[in-house]
Amino acid sequence: MSRVKTDEEEYWHGSKFKAFTFDDDDDELYQLKESKRAVNSLKAIVDEEDDEGERFTWSGEPVGSISWSIQETASNARAGTETREHRPTADTSSYAYSKIGSANALSNLFKVKSRTSSFQALSDVLLDTNMKSLAPELRKPKSEYQDYSGDWSIEDTVRRLQKGKSCSMERFRALKEKLRLLDEAVGLHDGNVITAVLIFLKKTLNSEVLFRELERRQVALRHFIHFLRETEEQQLLMDLFRFLDRAEELAICKYREHLNISSAEERRDFLKTKCISLPFSQEDASHVQDHYTLLERQIIIEANDQHLETTGQDQMFRKYPRKASLLFMPLVTTLFYSCIYHYTEGEGTFSSPSNIRKTFKIPEKLYILTALAARAKLKAWSDVDALFTTKNWLGYTKKRAPVGFHRVVEILHRNGAPAQVLQDYIRLVEDAETRVALATKYKCHDVVIDTYKDLKDRQLLMVYRCKVERGSPEEDKIDMILSNTQIRWKN
Repeated sequence: MSRVKTDEEEYWHGSKFKAFTFDDDDDELYQLKESKRAVNSLKAIVDEEDDEGERFTWSGEPVGSISWSIQETASNARAGTETREHRPTADTSSYAYSKIGSANALSNLFKVKSRTSSFQALSDVLLDTNMKSLAPELRKPKSEYQDYSGDWSIEDTVRRLQKGKSCSMERFRALKEKLRLLDEAVGLHDGNVITAVLIFLKKTLNSEVLFRELERRQVALRHFIHFLRETEEQQLLMDLFRFLDRAEELAICKYREHLNISSAEERRDFLKTKCISLPFSQEDASHVQDHYTLLERQIIIEANDQHLETTGQDQMFRKYPRKASLLFMPLVTTLFYSCIYHYTEGEGTFSSPSNIRKTFKIPEKLYILTALAARAKLKAWSDVDALFTTKNWLGYTKKRAPVGFHRVVEILHRNGAPAQVLQDYIRLVEDAETRVALATKYKCHDVVIDTYKDLKDRQLLMVYRCKVERGSPEEDKIDMILSNTQIRWKN
């Protein structure tokens, strides 16, 4: 009985599981801690190793260390390779580390503290050329490899350019490949791709070769000419026109060089000596001649007016100071300037508006509009009337406007013309509906009332009576017209 009792006590007090202790090396929690510490720091693993009971190989490396494991792995891999290839090993240094290699063993290099050596940094290991990397290399995807190497066919290169992807064309070095690349780009009918290929050809081909090939490809030629004009590469563009024997386009390209000259006198001389004699078309030649004449006249007027403004001899320059120089201004601006400061001068002077009109053959409509804007700006209403007053062969005067009096009214109102002046010119508008609309817009009630009276439209006149103020002269005028029995109303 006592024996059975003893067995029962051992059963109940015993266990197949061991109790937790911090010093137990076989405990699973201890192993987990050691694994975590090994990941965080290699030095921590080495420091925890027990030096007692370690075994060493002939090369001085501890058995079971990292260095020993790497050597064993390398030896097995090398042995398997030799077996498959049936080749004897040429050098024993490739099989195992030598004495020097063992001195640089990986276990010593991971800052392992030995009895005779100090710590060695991990960076020294990575920089050591004697160490052979055993880590496998991951091959890049084929598409990624092609992106970096530029290993694309001509068709694929053009399509990548069309999609806006980066693609190098430097690998196409032969002339035939470059021309095929250009033809493929033209075949896609994409201007951006054509321009990109043309830029590449411009950098890599001789100008004469490029011009000769572009002459056979008119679509690419037009794109190249447009590109050179946008980038303002005038010299290369002139060389291209000279090669293509396009005399007129070459002359225009040469003419555009005057824009780079800032001095008025130098620009005038350039136009006279280098541009007028160029083989322009008949129309362009007249424009170039007019440009030279205008610039020459502007230089003369500017010098004279600048002197008058500085000395204060002319009242116009004191009352209306100039805001800018006349040089390099367009023809219409020059005419407007002349109508402001030199309107009363005779036709014999260069600055006279009539002289400018005659010299440059300015149309009547353009001259009237420019002079009207200038004189209305100065509130010179008598000069405005003189612009539109004409005499017939019997000596009678009549106002006539080649631009239409409705435009005259708008310009006068924009420049602050008095109500009476506006009213006089609104009456000159021929179309009754337009005349009523302008009179209503600018509140010229008498014009509206008289127009409705002339139309003999009683209903419209009564409706308009409700729009004017009560007791105003306009209302009294409407009442008097409505009460007139001699008028035969149509409604």
